[in-house]
Amino acid sequence: MADISPDLKVAISDKFMVALTQLPRAQQKKTMEFVSAFRQNPRSPGTNYEKVRETADPQYRSARIDKSYRAIVRAPGQGNVYLLLWVDKHDDAYDWARTHRCEVHPSTGTLQIFEATSSAEAHQTTEIDEPASFVSPKDNTQVDVELPPRPATPIFNLTRDQLIEIGVPPGLVETVIGLSSEDALEQIESSLPQEAFEALYLLAAGTGWEEVRADYGSNSQDQVDVEDIEKALERPSTQRGFWVIENEMELQKILNAPLERWRVFLHPTQKKLVSRSWNGPVRVLGGAGTGKTVVAMHRAVWIVRNILKNKEKLLFTTFTANLATDIEQNLKKLCSAQEMEKIEVKHIDGWVSDFLRKQKYQHTIVYEGTSQRYEQIWSQSLALRPNEPELPESFYREEWERVILTHRVLTRDDYFRASRAGRGVALTRKHRAEIWPVFEELRSQMHQEGLRTFEDATLDAIDLIQHGQMQPPYRSVIVDETQDMGPQALRLLRKIAPEQADDMFLVGDGHQRIYRRFAVLGQCGIRIIGRGRKLRINYRTTEETRRFASSVLEGVSVDDLDGSIDTHVDYRSLTHGRPPKLEGFGTAQDERAGVIEMVSELIASGVEDKDICVAARTNRIIEEFETAMAGAGLQTELLRNRGDRRDVSGVRLGTMHRVKGLEFRYVFLVDVSRDAVPPAIAVSGSEDPVEQKQIELNERAVLHVAATRAVVDLYVTWHGQPSSYLPVSSN
Repeated sequence: MADISPDLKVAISDKFMVALTQLPRAQQKKTMEFVSAFRQNPRSPGTNYEKVRETADPQYRSARIDKSYRAIVRAPGQGNVYLLLWVDKHDDAYDWARTHRCEVHPSTGTLQIFEATSSAEAHQTTEIDEPASFVSPKDNTQVDVELPPRPATPIFNLTRDQLIEIGVPPGLVETVIGLSSEDALEQIESSLPQEAFEALYLLAAGTGWEEVRADYGSNSQDQVDVEDIEKALERPSTQRGFWVIENEMELQKILNAPLERWRVFLHPTQKKLVSRSWNGPVRVLGGAGTGKTVVAMHRAVWIVRNILKNKEKLLFTTFTANLATDIEQNLKKLCSAQEMEKIEVKHIDGWVSDFLRKQKYQHTIVYEGTSQRYEQIWSQSLALRPNEPELPESFYREEWERVILTHRVLTRDDYFRASRAGRGVALTRKHRAEIWPVFEELRSQMHQEGLRTFEDATLDAIDLIQHGQMQPPYRSVIVDETQDMGPQALRLLRKIAPEQADDMFLVGDGHQRIYRRFAVLGQCGIRIIGRGRKLRINYRTTEETRRFASSVLEGVSVDDLDGSIDTHVDYRSLTHGRPPKLEGFGTAQDERAGVIEMVSELIASGVEDKDICVAARTNRIIEEFETAMAGAGLQTELLRNRGDRRDVSGVRLGTMHRVKGLEFRYVFLVDVSRDAVPPAIAVSGSEDPVEQKQIELNERAVLHVAATRAVVDLYVTWHGQPSSYLPVSSN
């Protein structure tokens, strides 16, 4: 065996991994065995190197996988780094080597793979003028003439140097300059390095130049050596697409789960958020599928490894129990057992209940709609409603939640002083005095029976921390799904970690607010000035599914969690697929039969049943589908608070609320009918125009979020008339 240099390195490209997933299973196994042996000794005679003729790079070699399949390797020209670039059938692998280059970009220093041919130039477009005409002076007849085509208006108003600065290979700059539409840009996606395509895509969507340059341009003043592959591999921008294999365990982890690379490797823009010290709270916005939760998990790991000292702990919290369960399981994949001991993962309601119980709290926490006694107290209190002003029951419920609980109103004088900003019904001081007895009775009866709402209990927890001479229990707090946290929860989270560097990291998206809670970070003591960031690339769904999901929110104004307006126009997916399938049926029975037929066809084609999810707006609809699918012989698994148990077979069934935070290759949104989405009880529950607008946003967000759970294909069905939220005709 030849001697192996101790500084020898083998790196695998993401192109290689994608190609690996497309191979037959037998060849996948052989390729994995080849990679393992190659990492041990790339120079072994058993590698069966062959030089590929007429390739884009003279350092390309082919390596034998079996009689029919070859891997494309870039052997070192200088240094000691081998790159595994592609794997395919013999002729196809050779064709790939002839048409693709692997080079260090002269400006960013990123190691890139892109098409070496000039075929992309065929997508440059021109505008053809209508034939011009003039009258001939000789015989007074009209003569048509064809004018030469004139260049179309470029989509990018950027210089050659600017395009190179954000990673466009010099040889493709002229092609990019000639583009005149987003469609033309998408057509040359395969010709461009992924990071260059992303930067151009964001620019085309309206993201500002300075912001794109900050994320995709080079931040280093070092001179780039385009021959130094090893140095290029050290750059974060390269590490998103090339992985240097340090040991056999890491190699097997990557080879055995190639489709879950995103859980292990971060995009450079995500890594910038994770791997640095922040001088205070950070808010990260991002549409569905942009990796907010992944970023939050990696941030937790970074805090544990770089910030926490002995006995210090981190709280990772989110809004629902099933999301907390899923996050904890994924953190265990990223952390050692010792590191996990420093991370507490708990949904916010559970944390408040546990904390108060340990403090020997004497009250019982009640929730609207789940406590019979709470509803009885409400009925008794509403009996005190005055005749003037004449206000519906919904007004009192909303006033209780938006004003009384939010501002911790305990007395009539408190109510006189409390802000009612954002309420749609104006009240004079006299009106407040007249309706106060309803809330006074409500508070009195709840106090007598030892009951507390979650909001009041949360504020009680703040009191215990502030006045109980108790040290804040955590060094740092990570918050997922921030948009669903109410003001009380955010005030509590501000108190349980002392204000200092790296104290809070909050991720969320107002477009996904599916619960009726609204808060402004700054008003809760969480000051993010200068520390607000946004993720714009959707890595989960196809662009076709994203467009459908975004259409559900068309024309809706959404906040940025801190009192300003967020936008959705700079949110894009990079993968493409089939448009969502939208299909209506005559009756509910016909719809169930149609969905069962489509699900059965997917399973018959080789799709695992656990990769299919059927989601509906209410539990009643899910129960009907569960019964029908069982009758058709389909195995099902109901999604509950424990999250998605991936070791259990069965088509997943759950409400649109329950699937939040999860993802499935195939998603069926069922009974998206006019009377079901939104449910009549939801939209008729308030007479306040402001509340109605919020309910409308929440209901649209539920459908939007459910649609973005689909990775490969989305199916949307209804019976009778379709929901008004769908971009289809109701005729």
